[in-house]
Amino acid sequence: MNVLLLGSGGREHAIAWRISQSPRLAKLWIAPGNAGTAALGENVSDVAPTDPEAVRALAERVRADLVVVSSDDPLAAGVVDAVTAAGIPAFGSTRAAAEIEWSKAFANDLMARAGIPTSSGRVFEDADEATEYVRQVDGPVVVKADGLALGKGVTVCDDATQAVAAIDAAMRDGAFGASGSRVVIEERMYGRETGGHAFSDGVTVRHMPFSCDHKRIFDGDRGPNTGGMGVYSPPAWLTPHHAEAIRTSISERAIQAMAEMGRPFAGVLYPGVMVTESGPRVFEINARFGDPEAQVLLPKLRTDLLEILDACAHQRLADVPVEWDDRATVGVVLASEGYPGPVQTGRLIEGIGDVDDDVQVFIAGAKRVDGRLLTSGGRVLCVVAQGETMEDAQAQAYDNVARIRFEGAQYRRDIGDTYARPLDFTR
Repeated sequence: MNVLLLGSGGREHAIAWRISQSPRLAKLWIAPGNAGTAALGENVSDVAPTDPEAVRALAERVRADLVVVSSDDPLAAGVVDAVTAAGIPAFGSTRAAAEIEWSKAFANDLMARAGIPTSSGRVFEDADEATEYVRQVDGPVVVKADGLALGKGVTVCDDATQAVAAIDAAMRDGAFGASGSRVVIEERMYGRETGGHAFSDGVTVRHMPFSCDHKRIFDGDRGPNTGGMGVYSPPAWLTPHHAEAIRTSISERAIQAMAEMGRPFAGVLYPGVMVTESGPRVFEINARFGDPEAQVLLPKLRTDLLEILDACAHQRLADVPVEWDDRATVGVVLASEGYPGPVQTGRLIEGIGDVDDDVQVFIAGAKRVDGRLLTSGGRVLCVVAQGETMEDAQAQAYDNVARIRFEGAQYRRDIGDTYARPLDFTR
């Protein structure tokens, strides 16, 4: 099979790494790709992955048998619609189905109608009305930009002062562009977060192992939100009862509700879930693999990834048994100094060649210039290790992180520490 993969992040490097292992693969193109994907296929740097017609033309030119759309912006732009209209199979959701991610207001309405447990909230298109509302509530709330914001459009607020500042940033200052012109203000939930990824072809659902992302920049979940600073899988604290509730009452119910709306969801559904005192409740739904969750989940996959993606594109996922490695897996993100704010780029990365053979380094914000690997973004790379125990995986991940060097590198040192920590529902 000829495969065209869209994207340039660590998630795409991980997807390309697994696709490249498939005996069914003839050739892999990645648009635009990065320094990591260049070793696995052919990068195409002159096509924007959010331009549906340009992607369609590229897919036709390379005679792609499958186009893999793995990130939020191309899904929201309708790339899958354009490609499939040209008769080319695609893995990923249509623009209509992807609205479950690109509009939080739509997702909240869907969950309310389908009886999916989530937080209560209100939608505002006027900053003054939003400000008056949070002052009346005068307590903890979550302020969310309605549209896509690279995982940074959510502000968890302790009081009205913080909430007003978040509203001002989104609606008055344009911190998230058009995505912040409308905000959703929700009650703040307390508990612990997990992610419940699942493959779907619109009818059949195949669940992935649960994982736990670390959004805040600093240890102990302090500091501003980021796109994700590290992940571990699986969480020992997640009870079988809660896990089954997430699978059936959230993921499967959402896919069934989308089908009933005439918007069948095919691709990866990724609900972010807070396990609260009253049970699991959704705080966001994504229409693709998380990043860096993909970097931790895909090394656990035993089944041929290309077979799964192709089956989802042709609505035959029921015919594919999907198997997973149950070992502990830890991924630690190394980020540039200043992230999630402005960063300095062009700094030399050394030591990647010194990591253990069974450790994966997935590249995100890095590029090769004259044979040297240089930083080119906020999140630079993710180091992933596996072990029979979480302690083993942690130790190997951090041992290998220490071998990689670039000026100003920052990373969290507590990824996986909550693996077996009892749930705490206090504020």
